[in-house]
Amino acid sequence: MTIPSKGEANNCSAGVSPAVSGASRPRFGSVTIRDRGHLPHWEKDSATYFITFRLADSLPQTVLQAIESERQAVLKTAAQAGREPSADERRKLQRLSTARIERYLDSGAGACHQKEPAVANVVMSTLRHFDDKRYRLLAYCIMPNHVHVVARLFPGQMLSSVVHSWKSFSAKRCNELLRTKGSFWQREYYDHLVRDEGEFDRVVRYVADNPLKAGLQEWPWVWVWGQDAPTTAAEDGGAT
Repeated sequence: MTIPSKGEANNCSAGVSPAVSGASRPRFGSVTIRDRGHLPHWEKDSATYFITFRLADSLPQTVLQAIESERQAVLKTAAQAGREPSADERRKLQRLSTARIERYLDSGAGACHQKEPAVANVVMSTLRHFDDKRYRLLAYCIMPNHVHVVARLFPGQMLSSVVHSWKSFSAKRCNELLRTKGSFWQREYYDHLVRDEGEFDRVVRYVADNPLKAGLQEWPWVWVWGQDAPTTAAEDGGAT
């Protein structure tokens, strides 16, 4: 993977090791389990997260319902036994949230508005607006119908508030550009707490590789910390 200097778009190729090796290595510590009703989440103040959010039309409702039904079956089994989900069950829940969904996303479902450079530029500028203020961006990839981000939150910042800020501001600007109305992003998002350096390397490599694995050659909207991010015309705007 070659990451150009500032002012140039980023290109993605098969060699991702330099990008990954140049990424920041956050410090990892103890975590707390929180339950949002669907998945048990491991959360920590000032934590590093791998986050995915998707365009509103990127997944058919039937697919979401099938995945949710499988999730609920796993959680019901644990609840009936009067216990928290086991390690194996947590891994199954995680796979339901990632592998199956990613397969649909990478197939190019929906209108794929982020193929439009102006739309992708708004999303990128939104992510970068509070970089080094509320969080530190470590990697991101803006795919045609979804976004992957690896970020370390600063003390006192809530993940839900940060993601809401990204989605609300970018949705308004992108709807204006596209002259559309209604939901731009799906309400739900996926997040995974990065617990050690091995996981960190894996998720950054995943983000860097995603365009090529989806068949997108020379995809410009991928970046890893340690390299200059491209400048944009929209940098004077930002999320609230």
